[in-house]
Amino acid sequence: MKIAAIQPSETWQIRHEVMWPDQPFGFVQLAEDDLGLHFGVFIDEKLVSIVSCFITDKELQFRKLATLEKFQGQGIASKLLEYVFDLAKEKGLKKIWCNARTNKKLFYEKFGMHDTNKTFTKAGQEFTIMEISL
Repeated sequence: MKIAAIQPSETWQIRHEVMWPDQPFGFVQLAEDDLGLHFGVFIDEKLVSIVSCFITDKELQFRKLATLEKFQGQGIASKLLEYVFDLAKEKGLKKIWCNARTNKKLFYEKFGMHDTNKTFTKAGQEFTIMEISL
């Protein structure tokens, strides 16, 4: 398993396949993608998991954390998130946050993130904002 920086366009296929398969392909392309840092996990040269990070002031928001279904449940996304947390600490950031699907809250709580109880719905999915202070 190797974690490496990738181009925004390299995230789109996994975002679409895993997160929003019922939406048009363009739905997963963010206007701010070119402003972010994007990372992928490679297994045998195959991109299997991705995340996009956006830093504003002293905060890092990670978005679109997704792992191909065949590779889920193997701790790959956890390793990728640990990488993001380490990056934020190295940069001296004060907070990490995300818009988590409500059915994935327990996953983020394992990393010490807590639910802010600020919720919203997007394209039929319920989200809650989760965060951790560093």
